[in-house]
Amino acid sequence: MKFSKLRQLFLVSTIGLLVATLLTACQIVTIDFVYVASSAGSGSTSDGQIDIFAVDSQSGALRPGPASVSTGGAKPVAMAVSASFANIYVANQDKSVVHFALALHGEPTQKDVVTLSAAPVAIAVNQAGTYLYVVSGLTGGQLTEYALSSDGTIGAVTFQAALTLPSNPADVIIPTAVTVLANNAAVYVAAYDQAAYNPGGQTNPNAPNPGWVFGYTVATGGLLTPSANSPFKAGVKPSALAGDPTNRFLYVTDFASNQLIGFSIQSGYHLTFLLNGPFKTGNEPVAIAIDPRGKFIYVANSLDSSISAYAIDLSTGTPSIAVAATGGGTNNVTDTQPVAIVIDPALGRFVFTANYLGNSVSGFRLDPNAGSITASQATPYPTGAKPTAIVAVPHGNHALQSITP
Repeated sequence: MKFSKLRQLFLVSTIGLLVATLLTACQIVTIDFVYVASSAGSGSTSDGQIDIFAVDSQSGALRPGPASVSTGGAKPVAMAVSASFANIYVANQDKSVVHFALALHGEPTQKDVVTLSAAPVAIAVNQAGTYLYVVSGLTGGQLTEYALSSDGTIGAVTFQAALTLPSNPADVIIPTAVTVLANNAAVYVAAYDQAAYNPGGQTNPNAPNPGWVFGYTVATGGLLTPSANSPFKAGVKPSALAGDPTNRFLYVTDFASNQLIGFSIQSGYHLTFLLNGPFKTGNEPVAIAIDPRGKFIYVANSLDSSISAYAIDLSTGTPSIAVAATGGGTNNVTDTQPVAIVIDPALGRFVFTANYLGNSVSGFRLDPNAGSITASQATPYPTGAKPTAIVAVPHGNHALQSITP
């Protein structure tokens, strides 16, 4: 009898342990928060909206996070996150840039706003968290640098310059993107010459190179100085750009020619073309992301509703379409018209796109060895109307992926 009771007790304990193990194994752990800016209003019909999702650490699937908040302005066009992951900045087409502080569990709280003289196009924050860069102007571009305080508050303008071509100073230059190198030492702006790239209209025969990258070095106090020989030729209509984590290479998507253009970053932050480029993309590439280790590039193709994936040769910077895609092709299908792309910063294992006409986010799992991506569970995930921007921040005490230069 005593033996029977002991056996029963052992059996109950074993079952309890198994149940606890299963519950632990099935426990949902949030690895990142994903923030998506869309045109849908929360506080009023004119305001944009930030939808917040929690990323599952095992599957990469998204589930609703904290409640959506207003972008603080109308028609958001871009977002940027500080390297500390404590602050998010949203650029709205109504000529505002809004700063949000992030709480421990991902809740954004609006802090301050700056008003611009022209509609913003793109924004970026340097790794030191000391400067915010804004490119603006739909009928003539300019780059503005704002000082940031230690808590992320947007301060005074420390630099501002119009984007002009020395060879054709009267031409209208339209900016499309801005990025800052990981070492904080250089800023690059993608833009095109409206006089040379004007589909359906008159072109300027004196401006044969419509696409450009403007380069600036950053000195003490944030002073920006044009890089030697800047601006640099960059295809027909450059649409997005990103630097690799080692500060050796810069990549630019060309919307009009369906190409990825690679540059080597030389002394003085001068750019030279990678010798075997440019590289084929899908149709109308508009966004680019490089994984935190600097091994893979992912390009969102808006017309194809797809992602092109590339492996980077770490010695030469050459991107190669050697990454297998779902179904054996070179592109991975998203929802309709992806316009922004991000890789999760906590593990570097998940890729997400904001899909403008799909009103959604598409999610993918990233193979850290091959670079291939496969659709995550239940993708795509609904958002507000016409999402235009996406960023991600890690949640919890997770080591960030990185590569040693």
